[in-house]
This record gives sequence, structure tokens and C-alpha cells, in this order.
Amino acid sequence: MFAKLESLERKYETLESQLSAPEVFDDQERYRKLTKAHSDLSDVVRVFREYKKLSTDLDNNKEMLADADPEIREMAEAEIEAIKGKLPALQEQLQILLLPKDPLDEKNVILEIRAGTGGEEAALFAADLFRMYMRYAEHKGWKAEVLSSSDTGTGGLKEVIASVSGDRVYSQLKYESGTHRVQRVPATESQGRIHTSAVTVAIMPEAEEVDVHIEPGELRFDVYRSSGPGGQSVNTTDSAVRVTHIPTGMVVICQDEKSQHKNKAKALKVLRARLLQLKEEEQKRELDATRRSQVGTGDRSGRIRTYNFPQGRVSDHRINLTLYRLDGFLEGDIQEMIDALVTHHQTEALKLQAEGI
Repeated sequence: MFAKLESLERKYETLESQLSAPEVFDDQERYRKLTKAHSDLSDVVRVFREYKKLSTDLDNNKEMLADADPEIREMAEAEIEAIKGKLPALQEQLQILLLPKDPLDEKNVILEIRAGTGGEEAALFAADLFRMYMRYAEHKGWKAEVLSSSDTGTGGLKEVIASVSGDRVYSQLKYESGTHRVQRVPATESQGRIHTSAVTVAIMPEAEEVDVHIEPGELRFDVYRSSGPGGQSVNTTDSAVRVTHIPTGMVVICQDEKSQHKNKAKALKVLRARLLQLKEEEQKRELDATRRSQVGTGDRSGRIRTYNFPQGRVSDHRINLTLYRLDGFLEGDIQEMIDALVTHHQTEALKLQAEGI
């Protein structure tokens, strides 16, 4: 591990030298690539240098144990104990930083939320979850855009699809895919009985054309007039677009925009993301055949989280974490949960690495 860290530090120093060269700054494309590579190494080099400094301090203090002055020996012993307490955590941090990076972590995402079992109550909770993710995106300084939506007319959402763009969006949201269960008394329930409803969330990395190649002959486009809410002009022209990916039978419909071209562009964005997700899932199944377990984004169909309103709690069943601040959570304060999920999956990845899987 330390030989690799030394190599990364040398690479980091080489990048720093290259970035200071005037000819590199004049070539903006090369400068951008070098800056990205430098930034990617900055965390691991910073922690490695801190580890080396403490290791040197440890050696120096061990030498001081032979000093004739008892006060110096006592001070050295205290320093040694303090340093020994810090080194294991830094070593574990270095192991995590050396784990293979998920190449999709840098990507923007397509967020899909659909009401499941529970009728109107599920649709209302789908709207709550969508608002929660939009608030979280605001906190992170990300940009969100609704690509397609279908509401119930009473504040609920049957389905909503949105793009979320910003810094490392997928790395933060990828563990949100799955079934989210809500337990609460619906506003329409006169007897005060608690109902259980479900909503599915899918987080897909946004795919560029280079990620997913689609032949023109593989697509069929249909245009028609939009239906439902959307304003008068939306419903008087053939602006709605349905795109079908013939090889997979995948269908995407977009009708929120007045422009047929805009709806087509949005539909293709969603289609590419779904095809990339399909590709990733196929690769994951292949890995599962040879690995005892898989550190991934989780099974979309599996129940991952419960939001219990009577008890004011939210529980993630994958990591057995319960937070008793449901109101704040639904306002977008979900970073603690996300950090816990990231840490859990890093720990699992370290176990697999140690076992040689």
C-alpha cells in the first residue's frame, strides 16, 4: 500500500510542476485535464503526508525515551500514546481512498419517483419525497430540472422524472434507489388508522452519447397532443413525444414542454440514462455470479427505508440506522444518512478487498 502511495505522491508533484508551466496554462483543454487529475489525488496525498509526518514524529519521540531528563521522557511517552491513537484511523482512511473509484460517481443523475401501493396516499408521499430531494439539491448547490411529471390533481405525483446536475451528484444519491415505505395517518382517514404506502425511487447516472451508443434505426418516434394539465397551448399542438427503443422495448414519454424538439431532447436524455442503468445492472449480475456479495447501488425493488410519522423516525434497513428527526429529513436534511450509507459500502468494499474477493 505504501509503495503505491509513494507513487501517487510523485505523480501529484509532477502534476503540480506541469500546472505551473506557462505553455500548459495556454492550452485550456490540457490545463483542465491536469487540474482534474491533480484534484483527484489531493485528498489521498494530503492524508498520506499527514501519516508520514506523524510516523516521523513517532520515531523522534521514541528516540527521546533514552533522554536523561525524566520530564522529556514523560513528554515523549505522552506524545507516543497520542500519535499511536491517530495512526490507525489515518491508515484506514488511506485504505478507503485507495479503493477503486466508481467511474460513474462524477456524473449527473436522472431521478425517477413513482407512486406504488397505497393509491392517493402513495402519490402524496411521492410528492413529499420529490420535494425532499429538491431541497437537498438546493443545499448542495445543484441544479434540478423536471423532465416529465404526472400529478393527481390533489397535490400528489403518480410519477416525476428530473435531472439533477452538479458536483459528484451520483456519488451522493446512488444509494437512494429502492422502495421507500411510509407509515402515517392519511388526511382522508376519519378513523385515525395508520396506513402503509410505498414509493419507488430510481437514481440513474446521466448518460452521454459516448456512454451509450444508439443507432438511429433503433428508435421509433411518435408525436401527439399532450394530455392533462399543462396550459392551453400545450394541448393544441402535436408537441408530446413518445420514443421507443426497439431492441429493448423501452418507452419514454415527454410532454411537459410546448416544443416538440425540447420534449424529444428530454426523452432521449431519460432513455440514455435508462439504457446505461440496464448496462450497469447486466455487469453487476455478471459480478454477482463470481462474488459472494456486491457493493453497489442496491436493489431497486427492495424496501430500503421506512418513514414512520407517528414516531417521527426514518429508518434505513440496509444499515440499521434510525434517525428521530423525520420533519428535518423531509426538508432535505439527509446528509447524515447519505454519509452513513457511503461509509457502510466503503467498509464492505474493504472487507471484500481483505478477503481477496
